[in-house]
Amino acid sequence: LSHDYADWEKLTDGERFFISRVLSFFAASDGIVNENLTGRFSTEVQVPEARFFYGFQIMMEGVHSEMYSKMIEAYIKDPKEHKVIKVKVIEIFSDRKSPFPIRLIAFAAVEGIMFSGSFAAIFWLKKRGVMKGLTHSNELISRDEETVYEIIKEAVSLEQEYLTEALPVDLIGMNCRLMSQYIEYVADHLLTELGYPKNLSIEAKTNFFERRVSEYQRAGVLSREEEKQFNLEANF
Repeated sequence: LSHDYADWEKLTDGERFFISRVLSFFAASDGIVNENLTGRFSTEVQVPEARFFYGFQIMMEGVHSEMYSKMIEAYIKDPKEHKVIKVKVIEIFSDRKSPFPIRLIAFAAVEGIMFSGSFAAIFWLKKRGVMKGLTHSNELISRDEETVYEIIKEAVSLEQEYLTEALPVDLIGMNCRLMSQYIEYVADHLLTELGYPKNLSIEAKTNFFERRVSEYQRAGVLSREEEKQFNLEANF
């Protein structure tokens, strides 16, 4: 980070203002996420597996928050400026009166939406070839955020291998290639249900056997968004 300061000084006032706000948001929000995990989610959620995961996430978010704090100290020399920026962010996300489901959605929005633009701002610096310490650190942190995609991709790969090699579906007259595409489509559906963008870029294809699509599919997988509406007037 010490080598980054020369690049920092070469940035315009507007660029420094923008990046300082991004870093401060990262540092403060990671700290708030951790506080929510340790003080509330870990006590409210009783599922052991979820609590074990929270422990891992707390460790990871702690490393991220410390790294961003070090960046702020390295680039922004006025301690008063550090406090002003952080307080503004904390005031927005520290509501302790909201019920658990609302807070769960809010923090999913922070992780899935509000971090994405800030990450893009850091990668913009990398494209320009400046602030190499900052951009490298952010790449490592971004990899942690991509764990969800890696889990989904590995699951897709294992399922495709199982159904096309270990248990070849062509033995019963099904098309292996279309089966693989169907698995990828189901994975993309899961990503969108979790709030992530599609990653495998596979659209629904014609069914890979002659019976109707609706007779073999995960619930909601091949439904359009407008069809996923609760309706008390449905025919049974």
